[in-house]
Amino acid sequence: MTTRSVSATRRLGLQPLPPTGGFTLIELMVVLVVVGILATVAYPAYSDSVRKARRADASDGSVAILQAQERCRANNATYTATIANLRVGSTTAGGYYTMDLASASATGYALSFTPVAAKGQSNDRGCSALSITVVSGNPTYAPAVCWGR
Repeated sequence: MTTRSVSATRRLGLQPLPPTGGFTLIELMVVLVVVGILATVAYPAYSDSVRKARRADASDGSVAILQAQERCRANNATYTATIANLRVGSTTAGGYYTMDLASASATGYALSFTPVAAKGQSNDRGCSALSITVVSGNPTYAPAVCWGR
């Protein structure tokens, strides 16, 4: 300021405004960029963890089928080939997988789990198709890594 404007400001009794506490636009933009980068890294990892946790729904469904099949085998000469005979639903309790029985005989059967497309489990990399093959009462899980074995 020039001498003339300083003296005019003093005569009018005006005081310069003190600096205000706040954020500048640049600071806000930097924060938004950092949050955006964190979100792009964290969200896929979170989604994978959720899908992995939802596999427990297939595990719970398999336990129900395995137990029902053993009860059926105790009362009959063979395992049953239809889930309806076991009085168990064809979808898992959480609704993430549909269950299907195949090739039932006196010594074993195959149980498959297909993810329900609308629930997002079909995006579970390498673990979208789960199955269990039971031979002489011994289950084999495939793929084993998806079952935590």
